[in-house]
Amino acid sequence: MTKFQSLREAVAENLHDGDTAAFEGFTHLIPHAAAHEAIRQGRKDLTLIRMTPDVIYDQMIGMGMVKKVIFSYAGNPGVGLLRRMRDAIENAFPRGLETVEHSHAAMANAYEAGASGLPCAVLRGYVGAGLKAVNPDIRSVACPFTGEELAAVPAHRPDVAFIHAQKANRKGDVLIEGIVGVQKEVVLAARRAVVTVEEIVDDFEGLHPNLCVLPHWTVKSVVHVPGGAHPSYAYGYYARDNAAYLEWDKVSADRALFAEWMKTNVLGVGPDVFAARVKGL
Repeated sequence: MTKFQSLREAVAENLHDGDTAAFEGFTHLIPHAAAHEAIRQGRKDLTLIRMTPDVIYDQMIGMGMVKKVIFSYAGNPGVGLLRRMRDAIENAFPRGLETVEHSHAAMANAYEAGASGLPCAVLRGYVGAGLKAVNPDIRSVACPFTGEELAAVPAHRPDVAFIHAQKANRKGDVLIEGIVGVQKEVVLAARRAVVTVEEIVDDFEGLHPNLCVLPHWTVKSVVHVPGGAHPSYAYGYYARDNAAYLEWDKVSADRALFAEWMKTNVLGVGPDVFAARVKGL
């Protein structure tokens, strides 16, 4: 049964110390509000999975919550480095960080395998690539039908997944429009799924082929958080806040400035701040 909860309740009930968690969104519908609530609740020793770790993972890493990241590309989109992540890797500040790096294709296939209940994903990839030398989770298998050498990686099965979407109906079905990324796969692969949404409606109207509907039985908790993807964008609701990403590059470059920014903008505010910021854009 899908629960309609506050963000505080949903995070407290579904994200625990030591969990493997995925906060997914591919340039679009990134669940910033959910990640900030996890920071406020002080979760620790997390393993984070994400195709493209960006600002929210930089913030969680910088707050010392994360022991391991399983990822493909990591960076501040359109700007440059994740400076808190780099500080953790190079200087173990505020703690050491284990990294497991994959390609985008391997990450997507690993989610698909998890969603399908399979132990691993098999794909054409990594041929001639050096990543296998630093990631022992990349193995080779022979196709039993053709003998072709293929790559194999472990399936992703997070304890909990967080995504943001445009709408949920009263039953808890979730509508995602625009760039879907791997949101569907991560929800189906996870043991628990929390979805923050821009609005809750009686029913979905004006449906078109370029969308995804997650049925209510795939979702543990739905939370109404208008603006919950900011500073990323939500198709049909608000645009990407490019200035925020540029600001983050400066903020994250200095440990003291980072700590002050987090105190002011995350630790001291609740989910309503997202809606207020989006209305001001």
